[in-house]
Amino acid sequence: MGLVNAVSGWTLPAVPAGAALHPYDLRCEHLGTPQGIAARAPRLSWRLASDRRGDAQAAYRITVRSGGALAWDSGWIDGQDTSASYGGAPLASFARYTWQVHVRPADGPSEGAVAAAESWFGTGVLHPDEWAAAWIGHDPETLPPFEPPADDREPRSVRTGSLPAPRYFRRVVDLSPVTAVRIACTARGLYELRVNGHRVGDGELTPGWTDYRYRVPYQVYDVTDLIGDGPACVGAVLADGWWSGSLGWDGRQQAQRYGRRPELLVQLVAEHADGSRTVVGTDGSWRESTGPLRYADLLMGEWYDARLEQPGWDLPGFDDSSWAPVRVVDTDHDVLVPAAAGPVRVTEDLVPVETRRDGDGRTIVDLGQNIAGRVRLTLRGAPAGTRVTLRHGETLDDGGGLYTANLRSAEATDHYVAAGLPEETFEPSFTVHGFRYVEVTGHADVELVGRAMHSDTPVAGEFSCSDAMVRRLTSNIRWSQRGNFVSVPTDCPQRDERLGWTADAQVFLPTACYNADVAAFFTGWLADLRCAQTPEGAVPDVVPHVMTERHGAPGWGDAATVVPWHLYRVYGDERVLRDSLPSMRRWVDHVERHNPGLVWRDRVGSHYGDWLQAGVRTSRDVMATAYFALSADLTARAASVLGLADVAERYAGLRARIGDAFVREFVSADGRVSGDTQTGYLLALAHDLVPDDLVPAAVGHLVADLERRGRRLTTGFAGVGLLGPVLSAYGRHDLAYDLLHDDRYPSWGYSIKRGATTIWERWDGWTEENGFGPVAMNSFNHYALGSVGEWLYSGVAGIGQEEDSVGFRRPLIRPLPGGRLRWAAAAYDTPLGRLSSRWEVSEGALTLEVRVPPGALATVHVPTTDPASVRESGTPVTVGPAAPQTGDRRARVSGVAGVSGVSEVSGVSGVSGVAGVEAAGVSGSALVCRVASGRYTFTASWGR
Repeated sequence: MGLVNAVSGWTLPAVPAGAALHPYDLRCEHLGTPQGIAARAPRLSWRLASDRRGDAQAAYRITVRSGGALAWDSGWIDGQDTSASYGGAPLASFARYTWQVHVRPADGPSEGAVAAAESWFGTGVLHPDEWAAAWIGHDPETLPPFEPPADDREPRSVRTGSLPAPRYFRRVVDLSPVTAVRIACTARGLYELRVNGHRVGDGELTPGWTDYRYRVPYQVYDVTDLIGDGPACVGAVLADGWWSGSLGWDGRQQAQRYGRRPELLVQLVAEHADGSRTVVGTDGSWRESTGPLRYADLLMGEWYDARLEQPGWDLPGFDDSSWAPVRVVDTDHDVLVPAAAGPVRVTEDLVPVETRRDGDGRTIVDLGQNIAGRVRLTLRGAPAGTRVTLRHGETLDDGGGLYTANLRSAEATDHYVAAGLPEETFEPSFTVHGFRYVEVTGHADVELVGRAMHSDTPVAGEFSCSDAMVRRLTSNIRWSQRGNFVSVPTDCPQRDERLGWTADAQVFLPTACYNADVAAFFTGWLADLRCAQTPEGAVPDVVPHVMTERHGAPGWGDAATVVPWHLYRVYGDERVLRDSLPSMRRWVDHVERHNPGLVWRDRVGSHYGDWLQAGVRTSRDVMATAYFALSADLTARAASVLGLADVAERYAGLRARIGDAFVREFVSADGRVSGDTQTGYLLALAHDLVPDDLVPAAVGHLVADLERRGRRLTTGFAGVGLLGPVLSAYGRHDLAYDLLHDDRYPSWGYSIKRGATTIWERWDGWTEENGFGPVAMNSFNHYALGSVGEWLYSGVAGIGQEEDSVGFRRPLIRPLPGGRLRWAAAAYDTPLGRLSSRWEVSEGALTLEVRVPPGALATVHVPTTDPASVRESGTPVTVGPAAPQTGDRRARVSGVAGVSGVSEVSGVSGVSGVAGVEAAGVSGSALVCRVASGRYTFTASWGR
């Protein structure tokens, strides 16, 4: 179980090269080329690139066209904004729009200096009365007469015995010659759409999981290329999914949480050369049947019998006379919304690293990586009726067999019954498993490929360094994000849970934002959070809300404030605050209403505390009140951004009073925080809840606890992401590095030494003393304890932004060389463009390479033991003698964005011969410079 090399195909795309300023990576509503938006004034955005120092956008112009006709011309707009809301003629439903952005650099007034880029977006249903489709489903009255039960030819388990067969739907439509055909499709359940024998789209598990009581997303597809002359067949396969399939762990009600059986809605819109449209929707004329899929369940798996295939069922000429008419179930369209984020997709294939066969006829396949997804199985020479069974697990037991005890009731088992062809291929469609290992029984001549599936959020960042174990940690964090961002941010992909725990999401969000562009992903999830909020303002523990009956746990309900504020800070889109501020206020008001003394003890729900902390028990009251203060503060800040001064003042005042109450109740005269635990100190220091004169003492107590434990952590979910940022903020990143490199229990390195390829849910997922952790809750793929990833980017590599910056307009490059690292590097795609930092120390010298996107003004801290030695591209960077050396002021650590405070420097002086660089003073062990956009290479003396 040694160290595994970090391997991932989830890579940051290259920035298009060019000597002059140019736009790239155009987005509409945070998505690349969305097919079915319904915003009346969609947000259009772009990034910028240039190889010239100091380049910046001086003006931009957007044009939008539909079918060649101009829909909007913004005209030239002065400024450096890289986003704008559409402001043209009203958009039409089911239409495609092409848009261009032209940008003009600050030093290029001539038309020849203008650069442009082009993209497109498609609309969905913009007016509710345009829906013409009905919800259809299986009609039980069409079933044949019931016969006495007999031994089932499909030997199912108790849990799968009652699972229904997915239904196959079809209708043939006659269309006169068309110029374009688009289909809007959704399901209460999961669907796979087909047109004329072809699968439509590459999304998996569509339409995804939302709170179906309030929001059912639909997708729009352009199927023009699949429609020829003559009749066309539209078909769909419909499975239970989250709607009516197994969900969660409650065996008394593990299925049918939203409905009894799945339903389908399809609307086809065909455009003709004369400008007319033909609309065809699901109705009673559709027909349905069963097929080779005998059952399909997210938790249990699939059973596919290839002998029951009906070739051509999705083609016009197929004889469907034996198929039954459907039932029209509903005609309500009020809950239909366009999909806010990209779909789940297969993003990577993994070839097994080892395959072995034991004496009992079992083949154990090791993919070398724990993933969420499925396998593609190929079998050769299997006689008809041969049943091949695939069981999935995250790890192996002590005897080398598949370990599945931690799956609880989830069977994670797929069955394929061969048709008897020389070679057959099977890949499940409506299930997802969390696994590294696959056990194959039933046939020997098989091979398989692992297929990683997750919500296709674009890669936004990468981190690497000289230490193999830290690189493996980085890979583990990224794989856990991929495996748990499956339609919603879940807690684990393998067992009978897979729920959107709110605290897990909010503590990991800063790391998630560095790894991927999750703006659209979390925008949709926040909509479900607002739907789930109770009338009095309480927020449930899981979103979408199922199973849990209690609301308002500290740190969990606070996702209502933490998530929208952090999304705004990272992406600069005020709409998330406008949409969320009422919810933020209701949440804070709810806590205040039940805790007028401002120490949060009442209405705490399940109050999980610092979940899964190691060997200590952080005061629940301390944690709750610290989060109360944070939520009040973020609500005040959001109101201020939106220009609501009175509201901002009200919540800022509340935050101040909570802070006073916290000090009175929990902070002693010697700076101790009640409970004397690492997380207690981290929360108090991170959220500015310790009086200034007691901060050194509180930091000292935190350090003493770490030293007393041999520099080992004890933090759980609430504290782990604050370790690096808080220690670094107070000059003890040496301790943060010791924790990072530690491979004793509990630590990240402990799991890595034992072969972990994802983040474990609990520090004691497996220990030498006790073996596997409690099977009642022990996932080996869970991102929460991976919240250290934010510090790797913002602390180790030093990529962050100033406290008053939004959308990385004012980046902060503040690397922290240390630990065993010889070098570290990170790159991150901000809303403006690529921001990167790479440092290396060698033989008493440090090299820092920085890239700043056009339009940004960055503060760069060049680490050095001799500020006079700093050079940029060989030219000395000098600071005037009057410039003082200042220590780090106490940084405000938000708990959602790491260290957001920066050093105060003064005595700015000119710099000779270095274009784009201005020395701003000395701070600690760094020379602070202001730099414009471009690439820079700093060198300096470095010693320890």
